[in-house]
Amino acid sequence: MKFVVIGAGSWGTAMGNVLADNGAQVKMWTIEESVYYEIKQHHRNSRYLTDITLNENLDIELDFHKILEWQPDVFVIAVPSHAIRSFSEKYKKELTSNADYKPVFISLTKGIENDTLLRIDEILEQELGVTEDRFVALSGPSHAEEVGKRMPTAVVIASHNEKLTKELREILSNEYFRVYSTTDVVGVETGGSVKNVFAIAAGILDGAGLGDNTKAALMTRALVEMRRLGAKLGAQNLTFSGLSGVGDLIVTCTSRHSRNRHVGEQLGKGKTLTDILNDMVQVAEGVKTTKSIWQLAQKYNLDMPITQKVYEVIYEDRDAKDSIRDLMLRELKSEN
Repeated sequence: MKFVVIGAGSWGTAMGNVLADNGAQVKMWTIEESVYYEIKQHHRNSRYLTDITLNENLDIELDFHKILEWQPDVFVIAVPSHAIRSFSEKYKKELTSNADYKPVFISLTKGIENDTLLRIDEILEQELGVTEDRFVALSGPSHAEEVGKRMPTAVVIASHNEKLTKELREILSNEYFRVYSTTDVVGVETGGSVKNVFAIAAGILDGAGLGDNTKAALMTRALVEMRRLGAKLGAQNLTFSGLSGVGDLIVTCTSRHSRNRHVGEQLGKGKTLTDILNDMVQVAEGVKTTKSIWQLAQKYNLDMPITQKVYEVIYEDRDAKDSIRDLMLRELKSEN
């Protein structure tokens, strides 16, 4: 298989490097000239992954038409969720004009589109006609900084095409990157998206100077909300006990690498969201995803109090410490 990674941010670069380490034919595509020249000439991407030397066989292009001429078998989508539709619209003609060309799409993106409330598989199906047998979601506790340093990492891929997932498991796995598989696309995409909301909440606790008891309680109740939403969307409950559920929740809520946790921490310290985002190089998916998850909770009349409070802090300028108190003073009830 020939792979093209769309987007040369931290996760796209790390995933491209995994493929290159495994001997796959792989190119990345970027619109950032400085990133292109540094990878091309020095095998580094210091803007997004500092102190990491990339595999010399990891190639990169600026011209998307050269990518199309190469006829990749697999596109690995590594751009923010809010950019998926614009990318698809821009290159729709080129990607769909040849009826015989049916590439696979692997999504590394963890987010749900605002207002439409569509997952990535649904956007790609709507815009590019990507059928369920050609879509794969990859998720799990996998900070790009650690994957780039070749630290042992385990993830899960989800597709309705079990033959494809078995083939990709073999291609993607190596001594530091282990891949499991499932058919629960909805569960994997939902868990990977909603955990970013709870990472912001965990960061708020850190910024407010609270302790381990508080964060453990938050993460446990966050998992309840994740399962509650997943059940309504048709996900398998067991998926949320796996890598794309509790695994990703743990790493995102606790890690210094987590951009979403960082946003929450700064909010907990009293900084404004505008100032926080202006100081960041990379995208914190949880900011936009919070709106989407809140909208889903409203649509399905779901009780998701943590999501509600994060939404109020981000979009209604609610004081973070007041929100924490409100959660602690909610009506008492049975745990189950």
